[in-house]
Amino acid sequence: MSIANLLVIASFTAPEVLGTKPSSLLWMLPLAASIAIIYKTTKLPTITPANFIREVLVLFGSIVLFITIIALALYTLAWLIAE
Repeated sequence: MSIANLLVIASFTAPEVLGTKPSSLLWMLPLAASIAIIYKTTKLPTITPANFIREVLVLFGSIVLFITIIALALYTLAWLIAE
């Protein structure tokens, strides 16, 4: 195994520290984008650039919107219970 391969493998041994701050939710965006791209790649019958980009953006927006709504609902519920 070459040195380059070992360095790449070694970079995955320490997890990324995300924390529990609200700003750590920004890590959701690349994850949602990759989910939308992969899902639409496998589900669209014919892929044209304009159709693919439109479908991916709609799915990405809906994922982010639903997760935001759920996060706000859970935050409100936690606030009501704590009060």
